[in-house]
Amino acid sequence: MFNFDYLKTTLLIAIALSSITCTFVQKTKIYIKGSKNITLYSLLVNLAFSIIFCKSFTSIDIPNSLWIGLFSFLGADSIYKTLEGKLSTYTELIQRKEISISKENIINEEDK
Repeated sequence: MFNFDYLKTTLLIAIALSSITCTFVQKTKIYIKGSKNITLYSLLVNLAFSIIFCKSFTSIDIPNSLWIGLFSFLGADSIYKTLEGKLSTYTELIQRKEISISKENIINEEDK
C-alpha cells in the first residue's frame, strides 16, 4: 500500500534541506569549473547533506535519506531557476543610491 504520509514527511524534509544545500552550493561553486560539474557537485552535496541531516535530526535510514537528497536536489534546482535574476545581491542593495517610494506612501500637506 502507498504510504502518503511518509511521502509528505519526506518531501517536507527535502524542502528544508534544499534551502540549506542550495545556499551551500551557491557559496562554494566558485571552486568548481564548468556547469556540468556544478550540477554533479550539487547532486553529491544534496546526497551527502541528506544523509548527515537525516542521521542527525531524524530516525530515517540511509536509503530513504538518499531519496530525500534526490528530492532536495530536484527542488533546489527548480527554486534556483525560479529565483535566478529576480533577487538583488547584498552588494547591489548596498550600492543602490536612489530610493523609490510608491505614490500611496507619500504624505502630502493636504492629507494632514
